[in-house]
Amino acid sequence: MKKGKTAVKSTSGAKAGAKKGYNYFFWILPFLILVFLFSYFPLHGWIYAFYDYKPPRSLSDCEFVGLQWFKMLFTNKTQVAQLIQVMKNTFAMSLLGLLTSILPLGFAIFLNEIKCKKFKTFVQTFTTLPNFISWVLVYAVAFALFSSTGMVNSLLENAGIITDPIKFLDSDAHTYLWMLLWNTWKGLGWGAIIYLASIAGIDQELYEAAEIDGAGRFQLMRYITLPALLPTFFIMLMMAVSNFLNNGLDQYFVFQNSFNKTHIQVLDLYVYNIGMTGSSYSLATAISMLKSIISVALLSVCNVVSKKTRGESII
Repeated sequence: MKKGKTAVKSTSGAKAGAKKGYNYFFWILPFLILVFLFSYFPLHGWIYAFYDYKPPRSLSDCEFVGLQWFKMLFTNKTQVAQLIQVMKNTFAMSLLGLLTSILPLGFAIFLNEIKCKKFKTFVQTFTTLPNFISWVLVYAVAFALFSSTGMVNSLLENAGIITDPIKFLDSDAHTYLWMLLWNTWKGLGWGAIIYLASIAGIDQELYEAAEIDGAGRFQLMRYITLPALLPTFFIMLMMAVSNFLNNGLDQYFVFQNSFNKTHIQVLDLYVYNIGMTGSSYSLATAISMLKSIISVALLSVCNVVSKKTRGESII
């Protein structure tokens, strides 16, 4: 009888667990549908890379060219030269982003050390808000401040420091640095949020024990806070490496002009320019397709490295 009752209980427990699992699945089903519609369904557009597509004609009326556009990327000298410069820009911006990826970590550690809650909340809110400002508005602010007739040049001229306005925006000098500074200003506070969440999960008894042993604030940060955040930092770093070719489009699109186009045109912007401005949709699709394949390969490599070095997978 006892065995029978145990079997009935285990069966009912399994059914309850399965029902609970189905309920969770239906909760996330709408989000899975959105991911499919916006991330996977558009991949059928890769077929344009194998045709000589001429809008507004339908694809069936266009000539099938196979791998012609992919061959063109490596055989056409003009195309190769353009692509090399674009890849230099992409690699430069991505490397600078990786080198400065430590900034949100350090910012979160020092922000956590602020004892005044009101001031801490103000700083966190003030540095997070730029993330929600569109790049169009960011450029509007930059234009108001740094254009030839902007506030900075006006102040410098009125103070007698300069006689001719400094060309901050319509110049190709220090393009990488300017893009890095704007990107850091916009994303520093937002990037620190995940580290602040990790800090909140650290056992407070570790701090109390260290303070009893005579540890100071910098020693607490160095020996407790920082080591606890390193696993999160390495995961974020590997995700950034896997997205090495994805610099985004918005920032570079609004800041580009005829003066800085040589050094500001990253891969995403280049694909947009040749696809929308140059009307070469098939070539743009081919480049975008190769970029996606390389990004997936980088993610796989990072996953293997994570397994071997940390014993954990990131996907």
